[in-house]
Amino acid sequence: MHKIPVDIAVIGGGPAGLAAAVKAKEEGFEKVILIERDKELGGILNQCIHDGFGLIRFGKQLSGCEYSQRYIHMAKEAGVEIHTDTMVLEITKDREVYAVSAEEGVSCWQAGAIILAMGCRERTRPQVGILGTRPSGVLTAGAVQKYINVQGFKPGKKAVILGSGDIGLIMARRMTLEHMEVEGVYEVMPNLGGLRRNKVQCLEDYGIPLHLSTTVVKVHGKKKLEGVTVAKVDENRKPIPGIERYIECDLLVLSVGLIPENELSRHAGIKLHRVTKGPVVDQNMMTSIPGIFAAGNVSAVFDLVDYVSKTGEAAAAGAARWLRGELKATDADKCMMVEAGENISFTLPQTIRPEDDKITFFMRVRKPLTKPVIQLTCDGKVIAKKKLQTANPPEMVALTAEWKEEYQGHIVMEGKEA
Repeated sequence: MHKIPVDIAVIGGGPAGLAAAVKAKEEGFEKVILIERDKELGGILNQCIHDGFGLIRFGKQLSGCEYSQRYIHMAKEAGVEIHTDTMVLEITKDREVYAVSAEEGVSCWQAGAIILAMGCRERTRPQVGILGTRPSGVLTAGAVQKYINVQGFKPGKKAVILGSGDIGLIMARRMTLEHMEVEGVYEVMPNLGGLRRNKVQCLEDYGIPLHLSTTVVKVHGKKKLEGVTVAKVDENRKPIPGIERYIECDLLVLSVGLIPENELSRHAGIKLHRVTKGPVVDQNMMTSIPGIFAAGNVSAVFDLVDYVSKTGEAAAAGAARWLRGELKATDADKCMMVEAGENISFTLPQTIRPEDDKITFFMRVRKPLTKPVIQLTCDGKVIAKKKLQTANPPEMVALTAEWKEEYQGHIVMEGKEA
């Protein structure tokens, strides 16, 4: 098969992929291709008609559609070669990209660098493990969002939402505005799963109850959903017997977390992180395979699209360094691991190349913290720190450090309460 040579191949046309493609062109590379499996660029943002996007990147409140459209315009203006309705089948360690489309058939690109920006997918009912039958009317929050916002279709009359992730909270408000009854939001954890602003704006402002430490234990109905059984859970998240409650409804909305979309990464042999489920990357967003980079929600699930775009730009800058010969494959052996220490669930990047650099670390805390100090240390010496009023697990924390090549040793990111 004929291999088409390109400088940088970006897989995924969502916010990370668009930002990466635009940055790659800004770095001066002529042949930059952007491959998207959907018919339109923009990814999940195309169905996000609410605002809250772009405050960091553009300095103003935008809807998801407006945010993606800005980047789509920038990509087209920059001359990015765009392939929509094209499914990538495989990537190889030699940076070959195999894809198929109805218009072009099977294609193979030989890339100097690959940027993975496939985003993430929602957890579904089998991954949550709810007992009962398999009736229609059990949908993910993203599917409900697409039905209502894009297709103009109401998928039910009375809804129960399982999980307090951001999409679920936003859809609680959206369904209420569409005159659907939202009985309540049920969260198995003792704390909120989404951003606090969404709890206020989407639940409290509309009188929708939030039930913490409560979950759906069974669904009822044969062909169509007739109702669900909910129950309180103990500290081990096990249902407490004897206090179950039946709720009549025709729609169960699942907002139970996101998983980075890494089938291509896994098949290529890229090392994945046990917590984030995304590729292990260094400060250039380079994965364990030299010349292949990861950006956005494929590397870790972010709460703000502005951060997603930032990682896309970082991956493109890293790819540019790789193509210019500034990053060596052999340097990967010198990378130092960043340990997620006290109260920290994970960090991104997870490894650091020993060189002078300005690095922005992203992380999540393990539990809600009051007035914490987030700090990065090397052999006990504080390299960078940041004081916060609060820190919560759903909210990504960003910390920028001026890294020096001389910093070599035991690197730890930790969050200490004052």
